[in-house]
Amino acid sequence: MIDLYFWSTPNGYKVSILLEELGTAYNVIPIHIGKGDQFKPDFLKISPNNKIPAIFDPDGPNGEPIAMFESGAIMLYLAEKFGWKFLPQSMRQRYEVVQWLMFQMGGVGPMLGQAHHFRKYAPETIEYAIDRYTKEARRLYTVIDRRLSESEYLAGEYSIADIATYPWLRAHKWQGQDIAEFPNLQRWYSAVRERPAVQRGIAVLEEKVDKSGAKPAGERWNNLFGSKQFTGR
Repeated sequence: MIDLYFWSTPNGYKVSILLEELGTAYNVIPIHIGKGDQFKPDFLKISPNNKIPAIFDPDGPNGEPIAMFESGAIMLYLAEKFGWKFLPQSMRQRYEVVQWLMFQMGGVGPMLGQAHHFRKYAPETIEYAIDRYTKEARRLYTVIDRRLSESEYLAGEYSIADIATYPWLRAHKWQGQDIAEFPNLQRWYSAVRERPAVQRGIAVLEEKVDKSGAKPAGERWNNLFGSKQFTGR
């Protein structure tokens, strides 16, 4: 059974949703990033970049165990391992999916993450950063909306590209975006949200999600955004 090292973040949900879509059993190992679990030596053996998600598969390639970090790499691995589900074998179609997955990894995740940070978590108002990342978020939403005016899903059929992108858009209000302004994206968003496997993936560790809206403080801030985030100490 695959071990999923997980916390309730968009990148974590990408892998929990995919595992649910694949219909395979998995074991959730909570990594409480607010408490600093990501810096523990045992976790760093699995994820040297001290980030979630990560997986350990005791039945990896050639029957040998494998540990993996980086959500995009994990998704590619799982899709191939379980019979090329949500990732076509055809080279042309596969790279249609891969390019939209890389769009999420290189653009949607990092830029919307910065929009989250400066709009919701920054300890002081930094108007330039808020303006820059809110505008970049809108640009990315526009790219997605334009693509979805041509295609039901990002790469044609439902794929790991959609699974990777959806969790990042759930916090559209935090990013300063009104999803109703992007009708094609909104249609796609609703379709993905209604999938039973997506709902199960989002429900993982739901009881541990902080819904208070309060800014992190003290040790939690240090673990997430402060000196420990950069030094591990």
